[in-house]
Amino acid sequence: MNPPRQNHNKGYDSDLSPPRMSKSKNYDPDLSPPRKSKSRNDDSDLSQTLDGKKAGLQDARALREETEAHKKREAVHFSKLSKEVTGVGQAAILQDSKTGRKRNLEAEAAEEREKQNRQTELNEKYAKWGKGLKQVEDREEKLKDDLYEMSKPLARYADDADLDRRLRDQEREGDPMLEYIKQKQIEEGKRKPDRPTYEGSFMPNRFGIKPGYRWDGVDRSNGYEKKWFEAQNAKTALQEVAYKWSTADM
Repeated sequence: MNPPRQNHNKGYDSDLSPPRMSKSKNYDPDLSPPRKSKSRNDDSDLSQTLDGKKAGLQDARALREETEAHKKREAVHFSKLSKEVTGVGQAAILQDSKTGRKRNLEAEAAEEREKQNRQTELNEKYAKWGKGLKQVEDREEKLKDDLYEMSKPLARYADDADLDRRLRDQEREGDPMLEYIKQKQIEEGKRKPDRPTYEGSFMPNRFGIKPGYRWDGVDRSNGYEKKWFEAQNAKTALQEVAYKWSTADM
């Protein structure tokens, strides 16, 4: 069923749109902002470029003269500026590409030199450790003695005190006075006392190293040295048997 139709009476307004504004004498249909009227001075802005040169087409001569004049004006203006503004004579400022901070080249060079010196010291120390500290010290001591002896005249006499002391300080195997000389040097502070060594019997090893003097005589190794010597002895015995067998018919 269709909805009931409304009766049109005099008080009903069928037009539900908002009321229309009536045009009056004071109504302005153009709501845009007022336009500026062009004057004769407006054309002057279009006659020059942003850098102050003449706009439009020009011949080569006029363009060259205008360019030279513009350069002269810039040179005069630049000469009047202070050094702080132009940067004349100022040191170059370098920035780190990662952090953007200002770099100090002198501090970086000093730090690099210090780093190289530390690395050189470490290399020298490792080189000494690789050669053996005792060997290096003996070599340096011998080099000093050789240089000192080279500075003396070539001829040697019996009253040469340095030569006599050097010969007396030499240690000779089998010298009955060797222990007395060592003890005397220890008492005078010329040499350090020898470290105590183990005097008993022990299982031999490949390097001939004695155990420490505090060793209680108990073998706590895994038996590798014993097996190694047994393998060497078996190899030597096999070579002897093979040699005897090869020369049996001779």
